[in-house]
Amino acid sequence: MAITQIQDYQKEVFSAPINTGHTITHDVYSRGTGKVCVIIQELPGIGQETLALADRFVANGYHVVLPHLFGPLGRIRVAGNLFQVFCMRKEFSLFSKNKSSPIVDWLKQLCVYLKDKHNVPGVATIGMCLTGNFAISLMAEDAVLAGFASQPSLPILKQDALHLSDQDIQEIKTKLDQVGPMHCGRFEKDTLCTQQKFDLLEETFNSDNKRIIFHEMPGKGHSILTLDFVDEDGHPTKKALADVMNYFDEQLEV
Repeated sequence: MAITQIQDYQKEVFSAPINTGHTITHDVYSRGTGKVCVIIQELPGIGQETLALADRFVANGYHVVLPHLFGPLGRIRVAGNLFQVFCMRKEFSLFSKNKSSPIVDWLKQLCVYLKDKHNVPGVATIGMCLTGNFAISLMAEDAVLAGFASQPSLPILKQDALHLSDQDIQEIKTKLDQVGPMHCGRFEKDTLCTQQKFDLLEETFNSDNKRIIFHEMPGKGHSILTLDFVDEDGHPTKKALADVMNYFDEQLEV
């Protein structure tokens, strides 16, 4: 099946102030009708694999929203995107422990805007790799009812730390106690999101209540829903996507 290209999406510009005093502006692409899902691009960008993921959600009754945060559209680029993100210090804090990146403030306001615009109870979010942690952070926002953190990798090179402040953690825990657990996934041999990272998330969020449901797939892959996704019945990545979509359906049901 042909992948829907970005030129067939609706485009709008969204601006919002963040807590540092700066205003962030990015293009936002959307298509489809129904429940609202925000797919936050990973480091390689909004390439064909991400567009294919969006198609799968649209086909299952979703209005998909793709914020364009960096990089070219329609293809992947890793090294150039990484350099660009390093230069976007007002939005991304790649090495920071115990606090989230400023772009999370912008994403929270985008989710509020989408909830109001589409008159829905709330939205779902997917963060991947560089943005995987953002799906966890966004659970503190009232407008977000479901989230999947796929291979959350920040802070870079620090598997023994979280990209969340203590206040963030408490707010997220409170919210998850209200709406039920979110989901998080990784490949077992992923070196960017390791077992140590999952153990820390387990200890932080699940010590007294089940707030995160973990998915661990065999192998050395990294990008569960995009570059390493295998669209074959019985494959662990396809099962993970089905589980997440079912979870989103339940959380966003009117």
